[in-house]
Amino acid sequence: VQLQASGGGLVQAGGSLRLSCVVSAPSFSNYDVAWFRQAPGKEREFAAAISWNGGNTRYADSVKGRFTISRDNAKNTVFLRMNSLKLEDTAVYYCAADTSRSSLMSDTYRYWGRGTLVTVSS
Repeated sequence: VQLQASGGGLVQAGGSLRLSCVVSAPSFSNYDVAWFRQAPGKEREFAAAISWNGGNTRYADSVKGRFTISRDNAKNTVFLRMNSLKLEDTAVYYCAADTSRSSLMSDTYRYWGRGTLVTVSS
């Protein structure tokens, strides 16, 4: 299973970005997928997750109402739409995938991508 995250970049505070995570896996539709992020000097933290069928989503309190996670199983892709970006959203964003998750928010996913850098400027 391989994951490729993209879509990061430099954006001004208040702006928007859309991250994409392409998951190369047989039966992608069986996989739960999450986004985690790691800011400079901080530990990695959960941002958002979506269940295998898209029926269940979870968000960290810090991004709730601003970020939206979605998936297109026909394209093996999960998206993270980020609106109203803040300086504190600056981080490397990683996507992770796994099957049969008991918790979407735990960082014990088996498969991880390399990450894409999001920088929010003032």
